[in-house]
Amino acid sequence: MAETIQAHVADYKKEIVNKLVDLINQNPIIAIVNMENLPAPQLQNMRAQLRSNFVITMTKKRLIKLAFEKTKSKKHGVEKLEAYLGGMPALIFTKENPFKLSRTLQKNKSPAPAKAGQTAPRDIVVSKGATSFAPGPIIGELALAGIKAGVEAGKVTIKEDIVVANAGDKIKPKVAEILTRLGIQPMEVGLDLVAVYENGLIYGRDVLSVDEKEYKNRLANASRWAFNLAVYSSYPTKETINTLLGKAHNDAKTIGIAQKIFDKGIIDVLLGKAHQQMISLKESTNIQVFETKHEKKEEKHAESKHEEKGHEPASTEIRAPTREELEANIRMREKQREIKEVEKIYHDIHKKVIEEHEKK
Repeated sequence: MAETIQAHVADYKKEIVNKLVDLINQNPIIAIVNMENLPAPQLQNMRAQLRSNFVITMTKKRLIKLAFEKTKSKKHGVEKLEAYLGGMPALIFTKENPFKLSRTLQKNKSPAPAKAGQTAPRDIVVSKGATSFAPGPIIGELALAGIKAGVEAGKVTIKEDIVVANAGDKIKPKVAEILTRLGIQPMEVGLDLVAVYENGLIYGRDVLSVDEKEYKNRLANASRWAFNLAVYSSYPTKETINTLLGKAHNDAKTIGIAQKIFDKGIIDVLLGKAHQQMISLKESTNIQVFETKHEKKEEKHAESKHEEKGHEPASTEIRAPTREELEANIRMREKQREIKEVEKIYHDIHKKVIEEHEKK
């Protein structure tokens, strides 16, 4: 069948097909782009920019199909690209990664005003807000394009956001005119990548159009979630080992302090804690202290000296302690006992530290 078709092909067309066959066999990546509505100056500029790593060839669809037919035995599945030969197709041949190719073509695009009859590449939205137009016929023209408008502060204002053309729709003449007057450039001038062939696989436009910022954010989130999961499950890797060691050290220190385990790493903390408890306990025992027997003996001795010198003894009134005073005295003695116990713990710890130091 192929031989019958070739019999009706002119010589110059055979040369074009043979050239395409060579390019298909020599390059692992074959892309189809749509050059519809691409002005000639922009095309020449892009070809000059892409010349170092890419070969762009434009010819008739029938000749491209013939080239695919001749190479499908070596390039398995390349004939599937025929389904993507819409608009004004051209072929790009390269050894670059398909996604790098897509990113390169996207970066070389520039915004352009819409023309009547063009296909909207995405939903075209006119946002609400003030315009630079003074009140006049423009309000009626906006209405013809389906845009609600009014006058505020002496300027024409669009009342609400509105989609004037959905993705894939043909742009109406009035809509194209209004978009131009509003300074909205919804179109992109550049090579429109449709599909890419690589090792028997076809990558469509939706797969190749990767938002780099979103992709990097997703990678960062995935890395952060994986790190947190590894730390939470105590899974050691070169990325998590330092964090896991630090966490283990802090956990061990917390347990040692809570259980009062004598260790050189926490002994200072235990000493400080015991000392602080002792001070706090002393400050909380603000209770009246009664005279001791020793103090009474000293007072009697002082009275006897006064009598020897001819002084009359000072009159003293002896009374029994009240119930409240007795209860306060009991509480004071209980606090004093607690203080002695804390002091004993403190001195035991201090003694332990000195012994450990002398052993070293």
